[in-house]
Amino acid sequence: MADYTLEVKDSFTVLGIGTELKSDYTDYAGINKEKADFWSAVKQDGRLDMLKAVATNDYIFVVNEAVNNKMMHYAGVMTEASLPEASREIQFPKGEYLVVKGEAETAEELSNMLTGIAFGQVLPEAKDFAYVGGPNASVEMGRRNGLVFGEMWIPVVKK
Repeated sequence: MADYTLEVKDSFTVLGIGTELKSDYTDYAGINKEKADFWSAVKQDGRLDMLKAVATNDYIFVVNEAVNNKMMHYAGVMTEASLPEASREIQFPKGEYLVVKGEAETAEELSNMLTGIAFGQVLPEAKDFAYVGGPNASVEMGRRNGLVFGEMWIPVVKK
């Protein structure tokens, strides 16, 4: 099984700019293309820089959340501020989180890798805890040795 930890986190809010993913949830290629197109757009049009300007730390959150039966995907930051361009304040509950750490060449590769490990390996094999929904996030924390490093945070409950 992949390396992971369980950590208790206080509740926190991520201010996000989002998009609805229209691909079927089993269409990984379609979902990944929609996510890549979205990230390209928010970087090019300056919305990601606007978020970074009001952030309380250097973390960039890649958030996935089901909202009103829609699969939503957000670029976000931790902040107390609000922006007219932001589409949602995403509330993460206080509690236990599955944390998977990793590093990759790009932020997109990091997010895809951490998501794959968490949902493809750790959660299916977990005996003591389960993901029961709610927002989850890949957190880009910085760069070292030419690689992007970060963590996947998924709220879980004891089985």
